[in-house]
Amino acid sequence: MLEEGDLVPDFELVTDTSQTVSLDELLAKGSLILYFYPADFTPGCTAEACDIRDMYPDIKAVSAHVVGVSPQTAETHKRFKAKYELPFPLMADPDKTVIKAFGVNGPMGFGVRRVTFLINEEKRIVDRVIADFAIKRHAQFIEHVIKDLGDY
Repeated sequence: MLEEGDLVPDFELVTDTSQTVSLDELLAKGSLILYFYPADFTPGCTAEACDIRDMYPDIKAVSAHVVGVSPQTAETHKRFKAKYELPFPLMADPDKTVIKAFGVNGPMGFGVRRVTFLINEEKRIVDRVIADFAIKRHAQFIEHVIKDLGDY
């Protein structure tokens, strides 16, 4: 799994709007909160996405942005995003190429671990949180990121 200080591998994935977006395009907007989650429409993933949705104005206020990644299709992401009014993009990684590159695939290659990364414009991991079942730890991590970015 990628750790603090590691260089993030370049990637391109399709978003919920069926557009292909690269890491460079994401980082052109500022610091990136990239969160990996197992599946759309599951209780834990829905709670996590809604927590992030509720913090989104504060995330934008510190010139950061957030993107979610899971193995579901762009169409599934589109429905999930619409149902829960998520203001941030969701990216489809059905082959788990990026999931594996970040080292967040589950045991024996099954599933996806719930991990959130803060990535700077130089493509370096600044911080991360691993909390497969402690959903609120991701919101707490993002609150910490917002505070730290706001202090600069």
